[in-house]
Amino acid sequence: MTFSDRISDPRAFILANTRLQAVPHAPQISLWLADEITPIWRMTEEELGEIGLPPPFWAFAWSGGQGLARYLLDHPAEVARRTVIDFATGSGLVGIAAMMAGATSALGADIDPFCGAAVALNAEANHVEMGFTDRDLLDAPPPPVDVICAGDVCYEKPMTERVLAWLGAARANGTRVLIGDPHRTYFPKSDLKLLAEYQVPTTRELEDFAIKRSSVWAMP
Repeated sequence: MTFSDRISDPRAFILANTRLQAVPHAPQISLWLADEITPIWRMTEEELGEIGLPPPFWAFAWSGGQGLARYLLDHPAEVARRTVIDFATGSGLVGIAAMMAGATSALGADIDPFCGAAVALNAEANHVEMGFTDRDLLDAPPPPVDVICAGDVCYEKPMTERVLAWLGAARANGTRVLIGDPHRTYFPKSDLKLLAEYQVPTTRELEDFAIKRSSVWAMP
């Protein structure tokens, strides 16, 4: 059973269970996010399952994505007048930052279809246009695009290896690849070029730290 079988209006659900707030490390951007005063914040995994909702990663501004968004806003030449894919987009944060930095287009990609509603709401809140697909892009060769951004994609070893192989193929095809990561266990620093490092405000519930060191890297 998918979320659409139980939640008939994802947009209304997001508006009722999150609140619009500035992203801590990129306050130019506002997103519909969960926090301790929103209903979704305290839902258990069992409660989420009962309403047909996958883990709501889209409801949080993860530290790797915040760092990558900050980098794009501070270095707009990376994406200005270019086509961008925000891989594993979640809330759409990085794609929105790309559009605000002057990208020609930004496509958010995430296998959680609920992210489509979150991306649409968040793009609307920031007065930009952003596309969305819930196709698993890893099932096919990387599409021809100028820049692929990937934030917080190194949680698990098998997935990290699969994603980095796919991103490597994109880089070999001439696509600029930018990765935001808070130095997670499976993130490989070798063979990557460090572009920036930030101290990103987060919450102990999400990251076990109030401030998380997050870096932005490029595939050389």
